[in-house]
Amino acid sequence: MEYVWLVVIGFVVGLIARAVKPGDDKMGLIMTSVLGIGGALLANVVGNALGMFQNGGMMKFIASIAGAVVLLFIYGMLKKK
Repeated sequence: MEYVWLVVIGFVVGLIARAVKPGDDKMGLIMTSVLGIGGALLANVVGNALGMFQNGGMMKFIASIAGAVVLLFIYGMLKKK
């Protein structure tokens, strides 16, 4: 059930990350969702490995947004090449 929430939250996170990151990213709704879900999964794996999510909640959401923004920057760098 946790992964279902990661997908739902990942979609929202992808939209927020695109709004937060400066610049014009030419990608559709599906790619935005994929990057948001990837950011949420990345943040979940790293946060659990480091023991950051003892209380969960808002910290996971903020970390998911940060992970999605990082993935957007990586995507932008790879797309330019």
